Amino acid sequence: MHVLRRFFPRLLACGLLLSLLSGCGVNDIPTYDEAVKAAWAQVDNQYKRRADLIPNLVEVVKGFAAQEKDTLTAVVEARAKATQTQLPSDILSNPEAFRQFEANQGAIGQALSRLLVVVERYPDLKSNQNFLSLQAQLEGTENRIAVARRDYIQAVQVYNTELRTFPGRIWASLLYSEMEIRETFTQPESLAEPPQVTFN
Repeated sequence: MHVLRRFFPRLLACGLLLSLLSGCGVNDIPTYDEAVKAAWAQVDNQYKRRADLIPNLVEVVKGFAAQEKDTLTAVVEARAKATQTQLPSDILSNPEAFRQFEANQGAIGQALSRLLVVVERYPDLKSNQNFLSLQAQLEGTENRIAVARRDYIQAVQVYNTELRTFPGRIWASLLYSEMEIRETFTQPESLAEPPQVTFN
């Protein structure tokens, strides 16, 4: 009983200190960092999904529009460049690597846009079931990319704001000095928008 009375004030003080620390944002930085990583994983996942659809799309188009070799080659090359680039582990805080990733994905989007314009010249292709299925999957993937990018941008905004404002700035300097500002998408809106896929 005597021991309990002696340590009770200390235990109470520790409990109060812990509850104050947990309520003052000390865990916000790692929590937001994990949200950024999860959002980035979704962005990367959706870009990979798009890259996986491209070979099938190119093969279907090739069967109908063999004379459009330059356009087909541009799509294949853009995909190859994007999928062969090894992403560094620090891509989220490495401006140069992030911009290169962004440029590679923009090149795929532009090449796909050109391919879809070419398709307009081939009525038989536009009615082919394989093509229609791939076109629907591509359109859905482009929408998922837009959503994943939006979620990533929002997660980065929360994380970067926490690192730059009070009390997050204090916690970052005391406990999380290895945490860096994260990069976000900056490419022009014309590249960020999904290609318009219309078949009339």
